[in-house]
Amino acid sequence: VQLQASGGGLVQAGGSLRVSCVLSGRTFSSYSMAWFRQTPGKEREFVSGITRSGDGSAYADSVKGRFSISRDNTKNTVYLQMNSLKPEDTGVYYCAASGSAYYYQTPSRYNHWGQGTQVTVSS
Repeated sequence: VQLQASGGGLVQAGGSLRVSCVLSGRTFSSYSMAWFRQTPGKEREFVSGITRSGDGSAYADSVKGRFSISRDNTKNTVYLQMNSLKPEDTGVYYCAASGSAYYYQTPSRYNHWGQGTQVTVSS
């Protein structure tokens, strides 16, 4: 399984970005997917997850109402739409894949990770 994340960048507070992650090497619909983020000196934290079928999702409290996760099983891609961005959303965003039907909020439960994409929100 290979994961390729893209779409990060620099945006002003209040702006929007969409990050994407493409899975290759296996059947995408066999994996639940999640986004995590990490800043220097801090542990990787759960941002959002989505089930294999896309019928269930969850968000960290800090991003609820602002971020939206979705997936397109025909394009082997998971998306994270980020609106009303805040400086505290700055970090490297990683996508992760799990062979279970449901996502986990613990990084150690994932053995497939993308390379990360930097998101920087300026104040």
